Amino acid sequence: MRRPDDDREPAPRRPSRRRSWLALGAAVVVAAALVTFQPWKLVVDEVVDEGLPVAVQATAPSGVAESLDTATRAPVTSATAAPTTSASTSSASPTVASDPRVLARGTLISHEHATSGTVVVLALADGRRILRLQDLRTSNGPDVKVWLSDAPVRPGSDGWRVFDDGRYADLGSLKGNVGNQNYVIPADVDLATLSSLSLWCDRFDVSFGAATLAPV
Repeated sequence: MRRPDDDREPAPRRPSRRRSWLALGAAVVVAAALVTFQPWKLVVDEVVDEGLPVAVQATAPSGVAESLDTATRAPVTSATAAPTTSASTSSASPTVASDPRVLARGTLISHEHATSGTVVVLALADGRRILRLQDLRTSNGPDVKVWLSDAPVRPGSDGWRVFDDGRYADLGSLKGNVGNQNYVIPADVDLATLSSLSLWCDRFDVSFGAATLAPV
């Protein structure tokens, strides 16, 4: 004799707990890979076009003749000069200094990614030194830095990973993978010993491209 509940359809099977955990784990792995590798950067260019850096200096107030006392290394005002007034001081106007002087230059070669462009090290009249990347073209990527290094620039895969073996100076993150851009070189960086440049991917410890900086 059939029971009344024999005509009911069987209840749907619930997904197993194991399958749920596997799906969650796969989603976490995919999310971590996207954050780490940032694959969209390979097809998106970041273009930066900064002008040639210049130094701006203020002119001395009119009517004041200054000379440098070699004993005290301090400005000395001529006794015959007219006294300085607030009005004459306020009339000082800024002037643009002469063009920057080239200290060193180099040409970028490709390492892990195709890279081209030139590098110049400039000295400004205000004492700053600027590293300038010109006509740069390389791949976009995560956590790419501009490094000065004491490592030699080697072509091919042998030169990909040498720039963190010795001394280096981090000039900051690469502003863009295409264009012209300027980076301030700290005053304590010795260009005689840190004479190579690498576009260094700090996340994967590999050079995208590099250049030897030859003194001019």
